[in-house]
Amino acid sequence: QVQLVESGGGLVQAGGSLRLSCAASGRTFRNYAMGWFRQAPGKEREFVAAISRSGGRTPYADSVKGRFTISRDNAKSTVYLQMNSLKPEDTAVYYCAATGVVVSTSRYNYDYWGQGTRVTVSS
Repeated sequence: QVQLVESGGGLVQAGGSLRLSCAASGRTFRNYAMGWFRQAPGKEREFVAAISRSGGRTPYADSVKGRFTISRDNAKSTVYLQMNSLKPEDTAVYYCAATGVVVSTSRYNYDYWGQGTRVTVSS
Protein backbone atom coordinates (compact mmCIF):
# COMPACT_ATOMS: atom_id res chain seq x y z
CA GLN A 1 0.00 0.00 0.00
CA VAL A 2 1.02 3.57 -0.71
CA GLN A 3 -0.53 6.56 0.98
CA LEU A 4 -0.44 9.93 -0.78
CA VAL A 5 -1.21 13.33 0.69
CA GLU A 6 -1.36 16.46 -1.44
CA SER A 7 -0.85 19.97 -0.16
CA GLY A 8 -0.17 23.47 -1.43
CA GLY A 9 -3.45 24.31 -3.09
CA GLY A 10 -5.22 27.59 -2.56
CA LEU A 11 -6.60 30.72 -4.13
CA VAL A 12 -4.42 32.65 -6.53
CA GLN A 13 -5.03 35.33 -9.12
CA ALA A 14 -4.45 34.74 -12.80
CA GLY A 15 -0.78 34.92 -13.69
CA GLY A 16 0.30 33.79 -10.26
CA SER A 17 2.08 30.65 -9.12
CA LEU A 18 1.54 27.74 -6.76
CA ARG A 19 3.66 24.77 -5.80
CA LEU A 20 1.84 21.56 -5.01
CA SER A 21 3.42 18.79 -2.99
CA CYS A 22 2.54 15.13 -2.66
CA ALA A 23 4.03 13.24 0.25
CA ALA A 24 4.14 9.46 -0.04
CA SER A 25 4.40 6.82 2.63
CA GLY A 26 4.29 3.04 2.69
CA ARG A 27 6.22 1.15 0.03
CA THR A 28 9.47 2.44 -1.40
CA PHE A 29 8.74 5.70 -3.19
CA ARG A 30 11.46 5.35 -5.82
CA ASN A 31 9.78 2.21 -7.20
CA TYR A 32 6.78 4.22 -8.39
CA ALA A 33 6.18 6.50 -11.30
CA MET A 34 4.06 9.47 -10.23
CA GLY A 35 1.41 11.57 -11.86
CA TRP A 36 -0.71 14.67 -11.33
CA PHE A 37 -4.30 14.79 -12.49
CA ARG A 38 -7.00 17.39 -12.05
CA GLN A 39 -10.75 17.48 -12.05
CA ALA A 40 -12.90 20.56 -12.50
CA PRO A 41 -16.59 20.61 -11.52
CA GLY A 42 -18.66 18.62 -14.01
CA LYS A 43 -15.56 17.46 -15.91
CA GLU A 44 -13.66 14.21 -16.19
CA ARG A 45 -10.43 13.78 -14.32
CA GLU A 46 -7.67 14.72 -16.75
CA PHE A 47 -3.96 14.17 -16.99
CA VAL A 48 -1.67 17.05 -16.09
CA ALA A 49 1.89 15.75 -15.73
CA ALA A 50 3.82 12.63 -14.81
CA ILE A 51 7.35 11.61 -13.91
CA SER A 52 9.12 8.29 -14.22
CA ARG A 53 10.90 6.51 -11.39
CA SER A 54 14.24 7.97 -12.40
CA GLY A 55 12.84 11.34 -13.38
CA GLY A 56 14.01 10.85 -16.95
CA ARG A 57 10.56 11.00 -18.51
CA THR A 58 8.20 13.86 -17.75
CA PRO A 59 5.19 13.96 -20.07
CA TYR A 60 2.85 16.95 -19.82
CA ALA A 61 -0.61 17.74 -21.05
CA ASP A 62 -0.52 20.21 -23.93
CA SER A 63 -2.56 22.66 -21.88
CA VAL A 64 0.18 23.05 -19.26
CA LYS A 65 3.40 22.68 -21.26
CA GLY A 66 5.75 25.54 -20.60
CA ARG A 67 3.87 26.58 -17.48
CA PHE A 68 3.97 23.58 -15.14
CA THR A 69 6.97 21.57 -14.00
CA ILE A 70 6.87 18.20 -12.28
CA SER A 71 9.76 17.02 -10.14
CA ARG A 72 10.49 14.46 -7.46
CA ASP A 73 12.73 14.11 -4.46
CA ASN A 74 13.08 10.43 -3.71
CA ALA A 75 14.99 11.12 -0.51
CA LYS A 76 11.92 12.97 0.78
CA SER A 77 9.40 10.64 -0.88
CA THR A 78 7.75 13.68 -2.39
CA VAL A 79 6.63 14.75 -5.84
CA TYR A 80 6.02 18.39 -6.73
CA LEU A 81 4.09 20.35 -9.30
CA GLN A 82 5.29 23.89 -9.84
CA MET A 83 2.52 25.84 -11.53
CA ASN A 84 3.32 29.20 -13.09
CA SER A 85 1.31 31.63 -15.20
CA LEU A 86 -1.89 30.20 -13.82
CA LYS A 87 -5.12 30.68 -15.74
CA PRO A 88 -8.73 30.49 -14.57
CA GLU A 89 -9.11 27.27 -16.57
CA ASP A 90 -6.52 25.67 -14.27
CA THR A 91 -9.09 25.79 -11.48
CA ALA A 92 -9.67 22.23 -10.27
CA VAL A 93 -8.98 19.73 -7.56
CA TYR A 94 -5.50 18.37 -8.18
CA TYR A 95 -4.74 14.73 -7.39
CA CYS A 96 -1.46 12.95 -6.96
CA ALA A 97 -1.24 9.33 -8.10
CA ALA A 98 1.28 6.49 -8.12
CA THR A 99 1.79 3.54 -10.44
CA GLY A 100 4.06 0.56 -9.92
CA VAL A 101 4.27 -0.22 -13.64
CA VAL A 102 5.57 2.56 -15.90
CA VAL A 103 5.00 6.27 -16.26
CA SER A 104 1.66 6.89 -17.94
CA THR A 105 -0.68 9.66 -19.01
CA SER A 106 -3.74 7.48 -18.36
CA ARG A 107 -5.50 7.60 -15.02
CA TYR A 108 -6.41 3.94 -15.44
CA ASN A 109 -2.79 2.90 -14.99
CA TYR A 110 -2.48 4.44 -11.54
CA ASP A 111 -2.99 2.31 -8.47
CA TYR A 112 -2.93 4.83 -5.64
CA TRP A 113 -4.48 8.26 -5.24
CA GLY A 114 -4.33 11.10 -2.79
CA GLN A 115 -7.31 13.00 -1.45
CA GLY A 116 -6.74 16.02 -3.67
CA THR A 117 -5.93 19.66 -3.08
CA ARG A 118 -8.05 22.47 -4.45
CA VAL A 119 -6.64 25.15 -6.73
CA THR A 120 -8.73 28.19 -7.56
CA VAL A 121 -7.49 30.77 -10.03
CA SER A 122 -9.41 34.03 -10.11
CA SER A 123 -9.68 36.37 -13.08
